[in-house]
Amino acid sequence: MNRYDEAVVAGGRVSARSSSGFLQAVFSWMALGLALTGVVAWMTANSTSMIEAIFGNRLLFYGLILGEFGLAIALSSAIDRLSYTAAGAMFLVYSGVNGLVLSLIFLIYTLTSVAGVFFITAGTFGAVAFYGATTRRDLSSMGAIAFMGLIGIILASVVNIFLQSSAVYWIATYVGVAVFVGLTAYDMQKLKAMHESGALHGESGAKLAVLGALTLYLDFVNLFLLLLRIFGNRR
Repeated sequence: MNRYDEAVVAGGRVSARSSSGFLQAVFSWMALGLALTGVVAWMTANSTSMIEAIFGNRLLFYGLILGEFGLAIALSSAIDRLSYTAAGAMFLVYSGVNGLVLSLIFLIYTLTSVAGVFFITAGTFGAVAFYGATTRRDLSSMGAIAFMGLIGIILASVVNIFLQSSAVYWIATYVGVAVFVGLTAYDMQKLKAMHESGALHGESGAKLAVLGALTLYLDFVNLFLLLLRIFGNRR
């Protein structure tokens, strides 16, 4: 995100509660968001009334999806104006709403395959994040390519709603995995650069930790959903 670049350049002007705890705060928020999403998804999938309410009403279902986009955009664009409490609350609300939408995966895929793919995703994400945090190579070009690939995947997916092409579906899936692997490494490098800037103190830095958690959360969830397409066993 551009805001990360601004934080690194600004140095002392950017102020998590301590620079040494910045990455810990990022991963703590990310873990909390993933846990909340998982619990909400599981509870919703096991509630007949909730399933009927969400997936039996297209207006509500698409409203939840639009609400997710709105929350993510609002959190990213208004982080400077939000308090740390408000930013954290918005992230948790986003995670909960995403759990409602993602409850669908428990209806499509077996629980065993969902759990298995989750651990595959966690291992892949961990390895790529470690690479992004430790490599001395500048991953800016990788990030730019991955972002362009993401735009291409979105456009192809929209077009494929009308084409219904299995070839386009699978090409978008495999390219998507590569895109989110690249974005994970790139985002992690940027977060590490912020951590090493030595200027992450106070509420401003804490809010950036929430924003960083949202970024990695999105990388993880999208990578998980794409891998689930490949390795998941349908009911």
